[in-house]
Amino acid sequence: MLKIYNTLTGRKEPFIPMEENSVKMYVCGMTTYSDAHIGHARTYVAFDIIRRYLEYKGYDVFYVQNITDIDDKIIKAANEAGIDALEYSAYYAKRCLEDMEKLGVKPADLYPKASEHIDDMIEMVKKLIEKKFAYVADGDVYFSVEKFREYGKLSNQKLEEIKAGARIKPGEKKRKPEDFALWKAAKPGEPSWKSPWGSGRPGWHIECSVMSSKYLGIPFDIHGGGADLIFPHHENEIAQAEAAYGRRFVNYWLHSGMLKVAGEKMSKSIGNIINLRDALKRWDAEVLRFFFASYHYRSPADFSEDAMKNAENSLKRIRMAREKLEEFAKNEKIDYSVLDEREKKYAEAIERLRVEFEKAMDDDFNTPKAIEVIFDFVKETNKFLMEKKNPNAGLCHHALETLLEVANVLTLLQDRKELKEELIIEVGKKYGADGKPIEIIEKLIEIRKKAREEKNYELADSIRDDLKKAGIELEDMGKETKWRIT
Repeated sequence: MLKIYNTLTGRKEPFIPMEENSVKMYVCGMTTYSDAHIGHARTYVAFDIIRRYLEYKGYDVFYVQNITDIDDKIIKAANEAGIDALEYSAYYAKRCLEDMEKLGVKPADLYPKASEHIDDMIEMVKKLIEKKFAYVADGDVYFSVEKFREYGKLSNQKLEEIKAGARIKPGEKKRKPEDFALWKAAKPGEPSWKSPWGSGRPGWHIECSVMSSKYLGIPFDIHGGGADLIFPHHENEIAQAEAAYGRRFVNYWLHSGMLKVAGEKMSKSIGNIINLRDALKRWDAEVLRFFFASYHYRSPADFSEDAMKNAENSLKRIRMAREKLEEFAKNEKIDYSVLDEREKKYAEAIERLRVEFEKAMDDDFNTPKAIEVIFDFVKETNKFLMEKKNPNAGLCHHALETLLEVANVLTLLQDRKELKEELIIEVGKKYGADGKPIEIIEKLIEIRKKAREEKNYELADSIRDDLKKAGIELEDMGKETKWRIT
């Protein structure tokens, strides 16, 4: 049985969805004032894997991820650029979704935008005022935290501690420092909408309470996001929704760990924020996904050059096992009666792969353990194919299908770009490199490396350009040259 660590209760719990065969899942999306960075990538790969495993187990998953397209940061950046705030955020929303697609993250079923749900937010604010959980203060509307007795239950904080750390900023009109804004009165140079309290715009927290409940109902199964959102964002979401509707908001709260870069927290002041778009130019998307999957989703992850090289080398071992199986696999049913003892032993390893993989993933989506299980199978596969020069084709096909199925849950070994073998062979002939396409590419890289050392840049550039025409892009990284299929 699948068990999930629920931040709300602080323990692993059996996963029992509201409906037997379906799961309703909401993950907080990006505030689109700039390009996505690798911290965003870490979060959305984590929840992509969670979604894929739920689907693997037979659930019909309806996955909603919002887009915050109106916010203080967006308004500030848009004003500095001299562009309408919604036009500015739409530009970056498009870029962020494009980058996630390039990374290989499956798209959500729905991407609701905050700006398109203002009327819904106004209705929830009205409901909270009617129920005495909110108050109007000169055009602003605030949620009265002390009125919601369970405030702090997600972040495990006491109200006294929250009060001690809260402050009233200049210009705020709230009664208590811990109260938070549901609606903000219009200011010069900001987009605004009409409301019963005057023109203004919604606060940040209200949008997720509104859009998640609108499309998934209350309660729904899973609400996810980065650990940095536990307080105050998710705490405030719970307060708003449960105060408004008088019942539980979400059954399972899941939070992904934060991403560091070379041991340091990502920040503008340090200057170590890596845009996803830049990362994808340097590293293969599948290598990035493997790196993220190698950490448990709740654990902190540490991004570095060495970590990426390790991920690349590890992934190469899995890819090579797939290629070996592809050489022998034929789409035919296994006749177990004709298998010899060695092949029967390998058939047991195939079954063990699935059983152990599911055991790992049922334990709160333990992807590091699941990867360990895959490597055990890779080792078994290499040993089997060394011992059996002519293995049973149906058995190899079964092994390949099983490997692809479990790896796909971890976002690995997805549909891949094929080598243009004939074009690569032709390029190889031109420069005297023969063998299989991958061998030719490696030989051409060596020829090019030698040409560069001898300052024969014309030959080096010619090899690079011809490979590019054949669908292979070279990237020089110091003394090392990497290649990828374009």
